[in-house]
Amino acid sequence: MRPGKHARTRGGQDTTALPGGRQAGGPRAGRVCTRVLVLVVLVVALRPLAGVPAPLGDLVTAFDLVPYTHYLRAPGFSAITTTDQPVSLTALQGQVVLLNFWATWCAECRPELTGLEHVHHDLASRGLAVLGVNAGEDSQVIQRYARHLGVTFPLVLDPQQTLSRLYGVAGVPTTFLVGRDGRTVALAVGGRAWQSPAARRLLDALLAEPEPPQEGR
Repeated sequence: MRPGKHARTRGGQDTTALPGGRQAGGPRAGRVCTRVLVLVVLVVALRPLAGVPAPLGDLVTAFDLVPYTHYLRAPGFSAITTTDQPVSLTALQGQVVLLNFWATWCAECRPELTGLEHVHHDLASRGLAVLGVNAGEDSQVIQRYARHLGVTFPLVLDPQQTLSRLYGVAGVPTTFLVGRDGRTVALAVGGRAWQSPAARRLLDALLAEPEPPQEGR
């Protein structure tokens, strides 16, 4: 789950020249190799992100997020909010989760929290759960800050930064987008405009996914 291990891949593929060329098979072989190389380049360029449905992959990259290209379940946790309410990721399965790591001293976090409040207000009834994990600050400080911004979604206490380490968070803001089935869909390092049209299209697509069957059924 560490952000440093999930860098962008678009435009960063290494290419290796095919061996042989004309010396191995003459002009015709060279032309054939060239055609094969062009075909390979086109296939790679047009191939959707591995493990991500093409439309969803397009929406993820359009919003400038880093996709998780293979199924990876988000680490489970249990914690307490600033209002002493228990919260756990397991209990939220079946919902789309925006897990945002932030701090009051983070200038970039301030506008992002406002945007997250907008989507919380608009989409909570459809199954979106927004959680703000605070990086080690006092509960009263967090609550005053939240009241000033008008933030109403749950704010999770992480006094020892246990959750930050669990998710490999090196700085704030960092946000993980989790699907209804518990898989980690994408990662944002740095602030994003979650109330933007690009974000809304992505969230709408994830909310349209069916809820997974409950265990024991």
